[in-house]
Amino acid sequence: MPATLDGRLVVAISSRALFDFEEENQVFEASDDRAYMQLQQQRLDHPAKPGVAFSLVNKLLGFSAPEPQVEVVVLSRNDPISGLRVFRSAQHYGLPIERGVFTRGTNPWRYLRPLKAQLFLSANEADVRSALAAGVAAARVFPESARASSAHPFELRIAFDGDAVLFSDEAEQVYQRDGLDAFRDHESARARTPLPPGPFKPVLEALQRLQQQTQGQMKLRTALVTARSAPAHERAIRTLMDWHIEVDEAMFLGGLAKGEFLREFEPDFFFDDQAGHVMGAAPHVPSGHVAAGVTNA
Repeated sequence: MPATLDGRLVVAISSRALFDFEEENQVFEASDDRAYMQLQQQRLDHPAKPGVAFSLVNKLLGFSAPEPQVEVVVLSRNDPISGLRVFRSAQHYGLPIERGVFTRGTNPWRYLRPLKAQLFLSANEADVRSALAAGVAAARVFPESARASSAHPFELRIAFDGDAVLFSDEAEQVYQRDGLDAFRDHESARARTPLPPGPFKPVLEALQRLQQQTQGQMKLRTALVTARSAPAHERAIRTLMDWHIEVDEAMFLGGLAKGEFLREFEPDFFFDDQAGHVMGAAPHVPSGHVAAGVTNA
């Protein structure tokens, strides 16, 4: 029988999202892929430093029930030689990553479908947009983001924005078109009508299943961090209730900057659809931009 990934949360991740290849990437941008490959080959025996999504991946791989519940696959524009360094670095850190696809500069996102990936993390915006268009939750990591706190070694912490991330951008479209008052009236009138799902609803569902099924010591803590405030908060909470999905914390910030709140929550990763929010969060926590919805049209 062929191997199968059925029943697992499959996360596809690029090399630059998992490891810190920024110095090597500067060589690529200043020269060409040959110089980049040569540098990576010279450094085969030198493990790369952890990248912005390293903590997220490391903790996801810690969930078991008692079999592994998460499969992480490296899906990268890197060449196969550079891929060898990726695998060696993963082995150095004890990450049980066995599968990888390396496309040497061509679009890797097309392999998301045969992998049945539910989440894709990459530093390449075009690949992220293509993945989202194909129906896969995806985010462009900010390599310059702060690294995750080490204060919670056995607790995976993830923070999500609401509109255009967990939920559709239905309400955001009203806000962009008609302003804040119209947005509040729209959401108050529909407080008991669940919002349509956004690209990351399946990810949050999968995470909740992980928490329910695992028998190991790894735990999960989630947060909704949104610019919504009362009375628009009610529809967001009732939507999660209708989906039978729980979050541990909810922050209705009414337009306040999210960065300092996220610093206190200490997530392993934060997902938001607005680049400005991600830029504000990146100095504090690992962050990624979800290029979905009307603000990213």
